[in-house]
Amino acid sequence: MRSDLIKAGPQRTPHRALLKAMGVTDSEMKRPFVAVVNSKSDYIPGHIHLNDICEAVKAGIRNAGGVPFEFSTIGVCDGISMNHQGMKYSLCSRELIADSIEVMLMAHPLDAVVFIPNCDKIVPGMLMAACRLDLPSIFVSGGPMSAGKFQGKRIGLSDTFEAGGAYAAGKITDEELKDLEENACPTCGSCSGMYTANSMNCLTEAIGMALPGNGTIPATSAARRRLAKETGERIMELYKQDIKVSDILTGDAFLNALRSDMALGCSSNTVLHLTAVAHEMGVDMDLNLIDRVGRQTPQLCKLSPASDVFIEDLNAAGGIQSVLKELSRERLIDEEALTVSGKVGDRLQKAPEADGDVIHKIETPIRKDGGIAILRGNLAEEGAVVKQGAVLPEMMVHEGPARVFDCEEDASDAILSGRINPGDVVVIRYEGPKGGPGMREMLNPTAALAGMGLDGVALITDGRFSGATKGAAIGHVSPEAAAGGTIALVKEGDTISIDIPNRHMELKVSDEELEERRKNWTAPQKQLSGYLKRYASLVTSGSKGAVFKD
Repeated sequence: MRSDLIKAGPQRTPHRALLKAMGVTDSEMKRPFVAVVNSKSDYIPGHIHLNDICEAVKAGIRNAGGVPFEFSTIGVCDGISMNHQGMKYSLCSRELIADSIEVMLMAHPLDAVVFIPNCDKIVPGMLMAACRLDLPSIFVSGGPMSAGKFQGKRIGLSDTFEAGGAYAAGKITDEELKDLEENACPTCGSCSGMYTANSMNCLTEAIGMALPGNGTIPATSAARRRLAKETGERIMELYKQDIKVSDILTGDAFLNALRSDMALGCSSNTVLHLTAVAHEMGVDMDLNLIDRVGRQTPQLCKLSPASDVFIEDLNAAGGIQSVLKELSRERLIDEEALTVSGKVGDRLQKAPEADGDVIHKIETPIRKDGGIAILRGNLAEEGAVVKQGAVLPEMMVHEGPARVFDCEEDASDAILSGRINPGDVVVIRYEGPKGGPGMREMLNPTAALAGMGLDGVALITDGRFSGATKGAAIGHVSPEAAAGGTIALVKEGDTISIDIPNRHMELKVSDEELEERRKNWTAPQKQLSGYLKRYASLVTSGSKGAVFKD
C-alpha cells in the first residue's frame, strides 16, 4: 500500500502516533487509506451541500473496507465573480486547485482518491490533479440545480443575466426583476442548464472517470446520495484491481469525451479544459483534432441556454449513457474503452434508447456537425471557438463594422447605454489568459445584447464565454491581443466577416495596412501583483488550454 509510507514499520512510529491522535485505530492502520477531496464551501450554490455528498462517499468507503480521509480545496463561483475583477481569478483557480491537491497527496501518500467537485474550474482542476497523481481515482459531483419558474415558464441563471439588458431597455419592471431574482435558482446544485459546470460533470462521466448518472442526477435527489455512497464503495474495487487514472484516460477516452461534447452542445469552455486535462495526461489534443471531431459528430441535444430543455430533462431521458448509446449506433464511441465501472459497452447495455426529443436520433440530429466549431482566419491564426449550437441560423454568416473595446466593462457600458447597433461586431480584447489576465468570461455583455433584443450583433473576444452564453459569441481568439495577435490591430469601423459553416473569420483589412498598424502597436502595461502577476508570466495561449508553460 502507498499509505505504508506513513504507517508501516518501526520507523513510522511517530507517524502512527499522529494518526492515532486523530482517532485512527490499529485495525484501520491495516486497511487502505482513501483521500476524499471535498470542494464544499459557503460561497457556491453548487457546493453548499457537498458535505452531505462527502459523508455518503465516506460511508461507502467504510462499507467496502477502506479508511476515508477528507480534505478541502478552493472554488470560485463564476456567477458571483462575473463582470468584475473577481472573474480574473476564475480560470486562474484551476491551476491552484490542481497544485493544492498534488501537494496534499504527495505530502500525505494515500492509496486512492475520491474527488467531489461540482462547478466550473473545480472539475477540470481536480481532473488535472488526478492525472498527475495517477492513483486509483473516481469522481462524484454534487449534481445539477433544478430549473426555476417565472411567469409560467421554466428558467435558469442565464435568464437573470439577460434580465439586466431587458431592464435597461425598459422591457421589464422592478417587480418582475425581483421576481426573477427570487425564482431563478430554486435549489442547491450546479446551475440548471448546459453551462460549464454541468458540461464538465457530464464529460467526466463520458470520459469514464465517474459512475453513470454523475452528470445529470439532480442535486436534491436521494439518487444523488446513493450514487455518492456507491462511488465510495467503487473506489475500493478500483484500488483492489489497481486501475489507475492512466488506465482510463487514454486517447480513445478523450475522443469519447469530445464526441459527447459535440453531441450535447456543451460550453465552449470545455475546449480549454479538455485540452488542459489531456496535456496533464500526455495525450495529444489540439484545436485541429477538436475541429475534426466536431465536423464528424452530430449534435443530438440542445439544452438551456440554447433552448428550454434543462439538465433534469436530460436525466429523465436517460442521461449521458443514452447519448453515448445513440452515438455508438454509428460507431462514434469506442465501447472497449475502460471506465471506473467496466468497459463503456457494458454501461451502454443498461442505458435507455434515445427518446428522439431531448436526445435526438442520429438519423434526425439537431445539426449534422457538433455543437462547437473552431474558426480560423487572419483574425485568429491559431483558432477561435464558438458554441455554434446556440447561434441563431441568421447569424451563422455575418458581416459588420467592428466596435472595439479594450475591456469588458467598456463594452458592457456601451451596450447598456444604447450605443451598439444591429449588425455591429463587438470586439473585446486584452481579456485573454495573459492580457486580462485570467481570460474573463463575457456573459454580462452577451446577456445584455440578448436582453435588449440585439440578436443581430456578434461578439468576438480573446477572453471566453460562460456556458450560459448564447448567440454569435466567438471567444478564445488566439493569438490574444496582449501577445500581438491581429485582434490588437482592429480599429473602430473595420469590417469583420464571420462564416461559421465554413469555419472562417476575417478582418477585411489588407496585409499592408495591418503591417503598418503593427509598427505602431505596443501592448498596454498593467500593474499586476500577487497571484495574477505570477499567472500572467506563466500562462500559455487559449489555443493550448491556457495551461502553464512546461
